[in-house]
Amino acid sequence: MAVERLQIHTNFQPKKCGETSIVGDEDRISQLPDDILVNNILPLLSLKEAGRTSVLSSRWTNLWAHIPRLNFDAKSALHVIERHKYVEWMDSVIRSREFLSLKEFNICYRIDKSSRKSVTRWLEFAFARQLERLTLDFQENTTGTTYCFPEALLNRSTLVGFKSLKAIVFKSVSLSGGAIEFLLRNCQLLEQLVVQESETTTKLQVCGGSSLKLEHLEMVHCQGLKSLKVSAPRLTTLKVSRVKGLLLEKVPMLVNVSVNFCDDNSVSIKHAFSVLACCIPQLQTLCLTLYNCGYGWIGHVKEIDEICELPVMPKLNKLVIEYIANGDESLVRLSALIRASPNLEEFLFHFKWCRIPRKDRKTKAATTIRSPHNHLKVFKFRGYYGCTNDVELLSYVLENCAVLEKIIIDPNDGIHPKEEYIPRKVIKQKLEPQVPQRIELVIL
Repeated sequence: MAVERLQIHTNFQPKKCGETSIVGDEDRISQLPDDILVNNILPLLSLKEAGRTSVLSSRWTNLWAHIPRLNFDAKSALHVIERHKYVEWMDSVIRSREFLSLKEFNICYRIDKSSRKSVTRWLEFAFARQLERLTLDFQENTTGTTYCFPEALLNRSTLVGFKSLKAIVFKSVSLSGGAIEFLLRNCQLLEQLVVQESETTTKLQVCGGSSLKLEHLEMVHCQGLKSLKVSAPRLTTLKVSRVKGLLLEKVPMLVNVSVNFCDDNSVSIKHAFSVLACCIPQLQTLCLTLYNCGYGWIGHVKEIDEICELPVMPKLNKLVIEYIANGDESLVRLSALIRASPNLEEFLFHFKWCRIPRKDRKTKAATTIRSPHNHLKVFKFRGYYGCTNDVELLSYVLENCAVLEKIIIDPNDGIHPKEEYIPRKVIKQKLEPQVPQRIELVIL
């Protein structure tokens, strides 16, 4: 595999025994500069494949040891023995090679108790090499073991490499708000911070003046998080799963917001918009995940409040709504979000319905809503089933959006098996007569 990939990028031809690959008097591969081999060719391979290139020729013997990115991905190692072998191999890579500096260090691993100390050693190794991007991803862990970020690492004066960090991603890593704030204070180049499923983060302040370079912040599924204060002058993107306790202050550049209400019990849309009030006038992209389902797999029962009298979002050009519900709820009320976004150009709606089969509840004819919209060009409906509520939302868009150019219909809701979807040809037969010829209809 390694040799095959190298042929594509270097025109390298495998040599027969006793034969030399020559162009003129020298082999082509020896003429390639080190920076091309290390930065452009070897990173295309997995770490194990890159290591195997050392046998190609003397030219390649130690090049792989200078790869600026280490990606240890052992999520596919399901069995205990396989995981232990992978840990041993990772240890050998780190012990035997001299990586002078690292741009990226990624660990995606199903951690268990026996490997927690190894992970800490790997972090010490990475922090000592002017690390720029760090990812610890233990989300697919099935062993029940939690990795607690070793805060002692942050206090060691000899380990100053974390100061060069530009991006940190923690998934299923337990760490305190104090540890995160330490990183924010001391990682002066930090632009991206992602924390998912941290059980021990309860209170956090992401605050700083002009020296804070943070542009992207995600705090998602941190069940214990009670308070999050954000004052970051360069922040452009914010993703949260809880608006209770969220306080936004100086965020003049915040234009992309994503809110998943899964961690909030009985929080209204109106309250969420009040929390976001300081950035509403400048928002360009808004993603909302809403719940209205009485089934336990959601985690809680919550009714979505009536969406009305929303503040105007004058600069919003992309709206994404993921709606998790029983399947027979009115969808037309969500159109209030379109009306609140006069310059909206793209509306992506994802309907995840709980009940199978979906029932087409008999209701009174919906009141026709007339509200011309002159900018919406693309509407995508994922999870389309053809029920009355689906048709009502689609009809609203067709009747009110004068410059609509494209409609994308996807029956796949991402939850249920393919057998439960409405057939593509049935959707086509029903919708083609309703969609004007000027509008492109795409059925996935």
